[in-house]
Amino acid sequence: MAALVFADHDNATLNPATRNAITAARQMDSTVHILVTGAGCAAVAKEAAQISDVDKVLLCQSAALANLLPENVAPLLVQLAEDYDFVVAPATSNGKNVLPRVAALLDVSQISEISAVVSEDTFERPIYAGNATAVVRSCDRRKVVTVRGTKFAAAGNRETAAPVDEISYSSEAGVSTFVANKITTGDRPELTTASVVVSGGRGMGSKESFDLLTSLADRLHAAVGASRAAVDAGFAPSDSQVGQTGKVVAPDLYVAVGISGAIQHLAGMKDSKTIVAINKDPEAPIFQLADVGFVGDLFEVLPQLTAALEKR
Repeated sequence: MAALVFADHDNATLNPATRNAITAARQMDSTVHILVTGAGCAAVAKEAAQISDVDKVLLCQSAALANLLPENVAPLLVQLAEDYDFVVAPATSNGKNVLPRVAALLDVSQISEISAVVSEDTFERPIYAGNATAVVRSCDRRKVVTVRGTKFAAAGNRETAAPVDEISYSSEAGVSTFVANKITTGDRPELTTASVVVSGGRGMGSKESFDLLTSLADRLHAAVGASRAAVDAGFAPSDSQVGQTGKVVAPDLYVAVGISGAIQHLAGMKDSKTIVAINKDPEAPIFQLADVGFVGDLFEVLPQLTAALEKR
């Protein structure tokens, strides 16, 4: 029939990962619709209608859907799923909250964080921290799928907008309440969408040493990330963690400083277009993945690299 994409957004703009999910959905079915739910989110629907691979936008606005509480959103998706073969969402926090509930209510198995669409019933997904790829075939009548955005290109825009159909839904489960949303803001690009990321590991030695990273990041207009070891040591905040248990990034340039290259970290950044590693250990696993490697003391290399960029 068609594929329905659940739009992740903040009631003002689409989460960029939604565009990647749309690309994946188009590979599953030739017809793609997108569901925009929330309160006062007409601007998001307008943005979604301009995406090239979207054939129709479903807009549902209700106070119960304002903060995308999964207990309220999932029943709506289940209701709409009768008309679709695929229910798709980006593997973001909201996508991971909502789609497992949808799968449970539909009594089907969810296929999580796919990295490729093989056919209409077969998908690839990474396992073992990205060190292996599982090929999964589903016999379920409806496929409920989350998409790893770093593996699919973002869908672009077109001149002619797709139609927007408003639908009504106001049911509230009453089992959860939105309390507050605390978002860390700053002058730097957001980590998961930045085109350049500079990350530090345990080799940075201290929280104060991370200032060297921020100086380099300023020259490159980059986001600042960290390995789990650096976060656990208190060198960097938890929301900067890149890896299997942190954020997954795929920037054009990833600079790994003082990061040995544990498989858990590689799982979060190995899809980066160009990887530069700086480490004093020539046997560090990160060099096996890096496109460019600097073997040396990071406290000597970083200031030299930053100074060279300043001259440019």
